[in-house]
Amino acid sequence: MHTAIRPATINDVSEIIALERSVENAAHWSREQYESRLKDGCLLVAVSDGQLSGFICARVLLGEWEIENIVVGQDFLRRGIATALLNALLEAAKKANNPTLHLEVRESNLAAQRLYAKHGFHQVGKRPNYYRDPPEDAILYSSAASDLNPNSAPG
Repeated sequence: MHTAIRPATINDVSEIIALERSVENAAHWSREQYESRLKDGCLLVAVSDGQLSGFICARVLLGEWEIENIVVGQDFLRRGIATALLNALLEAAKKANNPTLHLEVRESNLAAQRLYAKHGFHQVGKRPNYYRDPPEDAILYSSAASDLNPNSAPG
């Protein structure tokens, strides 16, 4: 399987929404929210053998980036796509003069926490009852882009 990472376009938004809706624990956004990230953030897609297989989006504000959503389709799990998406985002952050990166993740999402830790993110706090449906705490991670490892092997 060949996977390419590229910037998303307006034409990708419908597929991004369909993919996001198919993944139960993904954050569910409106079309307008994704279109906004095309203008004021970073939205990258993974295309595997011609099919949109994942995406990552980040808000960029005053030199800081917040990773808001990373989703890989169920049929594409454990193929290194999340790592490739995160690596591409880290490279984009480094090109933007090493801004600080932040994110939050569900406390139960241990796979995502391992991914972020492997890339040099550090746990910096917790937001009690941050998530709904079901209610759950958010674990906060942060790191400077210069501290991150954009060359981690797929895992």
